[in-house]
Amino acid sequence: MNTFYVGQQVVCIDDKFDRVTIPQGVAEGQVYTLRWVGPFTSYADGEFIGVRLEGVERGVCPTYGTDDPPFHSRRFRPLVKDPLAIFRRIALDPDYRIDAPEGPLHPDGPLPEERKVKEEVE
Repeated sequence: MNTFYVGQQVVCIDDKFDRVTIPQGVAEGQVYTLRWVGPFTSYADGEFIGVRLEGVERGVCPTYGTDDPPFHSRRFRPLVKDPLAIFRRIALDPDYRIDAPEGPLHPDGPLPEERKVKEEVE
């Protein structure tokens, strides 16, 4: 679980929007600063923790009329200034587990289910 706070720098990890054709103003890999963090409820996504970004003003949603609707927080990760921090954390606590919805990343992308089962058997 991420704990976001106003003023924190985050990186966009998902700029794909299903069924949306208008530009959303964020780009994957781009760094942003949070200007608002809080619970938000929308018709399409239900209740979620939303974030608003400095320099990104979304205006009024043409579909639902929401003023400056926030982005879902799952689209962002905190900016890690120390790329080895995760390894230092694991060294301090060997039982630490990475908590991310996408799971562990591999050089060739996520492993297909079939390959995962085969590797576990070997």
